Amino acid sequence: MSRRTLDTDQVVSSAAALADTEGLDAVTLTRVAERLGVRQPALYRHVDSYDGLIRALGLRGREILAECLSEAAVGLAGDDAVWAMGRAWRAMVQDHPGLYAATDRFACAGDGELEAAVERVVAVLGQALTAYGLSDDDRVHAARSMRSAFHGFAHLESGDGHPHPVDLDDSFHRLVDLLCAGIQQMAPVVT
Repeated sequence: MSRRTLDTDQVVSSAAALADTEGLDAVTLTRVAERLGVRQPALYRHVDSYDGLIRALGLRGREILAECLSEAAVGLAGDDAVWAMGRAWRAMVQDHPGLYAATDRFACAGDGELEAAVERVVAVLGQALTAYGLSDDDRVHAARSMRSAFHGFAHLESGDGHPHPVDLDDSFHRLVDLLCAGIQQMAPVVT
């Protein structure tokens, strides 16, 4: 193999492409090195281990998710923002199934960079809820609830975890309707 200059972004991007086309379990250091046309030891200048590579994929997945959510909510408020972010979450998982799967491989607790990435997702969700007039604490609770609901639905959908023959799009619409109704109930009553 010829000498090639690599950087961390190239290594992670190659692994992400492999994960999205063949699944996260297909990602190995050997496969990534082959895709990049280098020997496996060359990767260790950019990732310290297989676990380090998967962690980097999880971080990238969360960064992309936060960007997608933020872009989807621009100029929207209230229920419209919730709907837009729900659709964006689902689309991100469909577009990047392997990268999204990496977000579940390592616990975030105790890893400052991963914790910050999760908090950015929650912050983007929470910011889009401003129009509901929620207290700061209620906005965090609502954002965490949205994150849990969207993640759970997308995770089950991507893993064929909804075997019942009822239409998935209809189920998703009902989920978002439930979220919007719940958030509206949390909002202060204006008299």
